[in-house]
Amino acid sequence: MGCGRVGSALALRLDGLGHQVTVVDQNPDAFRRLGAFDGLRVTGVGFDRDTLAEAGIEQADAFAAVSSGDNSNILAARVARETFGVTNVVARIYDPGRAEVYERLGIPTVATVPWAADQVLRRILPQGAKSEFTDATGAVSLAQTAVHPGWVGTRLTHLEAATGARVAYLVRLGRALLPGPDTVHQDGDQLFVLAPVGELDAVESSLARPPAHD
Repeated sequence: MGCGRVGSALALRLDGLGHQVTVVDQNPDAFRRLGAFDGLRVTGVGFDRDTLAEAGIEQADAFAAVSSGDNSNILAARVARETFGVTNVVARIYDPGRAEVYERLGIPTVATVPWAADQVLRRILPQGAKSEFTDATGAVSLAQTAVHPGWVGTRLTHLEAATGARVAYLVRLGRALLPGPDTVHQDGDQLFVLAPVGELDAVESSLARPPAHD
């Protein structure tokens, strides 16, 4: 639902991957963004049951509400989840407070403004950026962390033992990799760690210093 810049880009990518895609928007002129698109275009309100039925919601495997309105996105996501039983549902939300509430209700959200701000912050501050992801219970966060050069050459298992965090994955030379038991931290690696929310600052502080040697 929503054929703005995000919705049209998402639809075209899914279409290019061979998925059957339907785009719903109140404004038929918005469909011009789709260009060469093999999917279905439906004009209507994205949280209206009849509109969603016309779009094929009853056969849908997934639903993304990415219009420009928080209320519309949440309403549409709830109708898709609660009325039509769609399993994979996500809503784009601009208000981070609302995003947290709906995450706890089991509706995955993408909070656009906080995400963009966090991406900028992570590039101008070595520490203090917010997490990439926090689970729905608010207990565990995934965060990219700055690592002191003194850790280069250290096994990631040693880094985990020293900080109490878990290295979820790393990005090396532009490629994401899952670490193994013998993976060693190299210069230029970007580390993404999992840690309890309350311990994330301590993990970042530990990694900002060189490792302690026995």
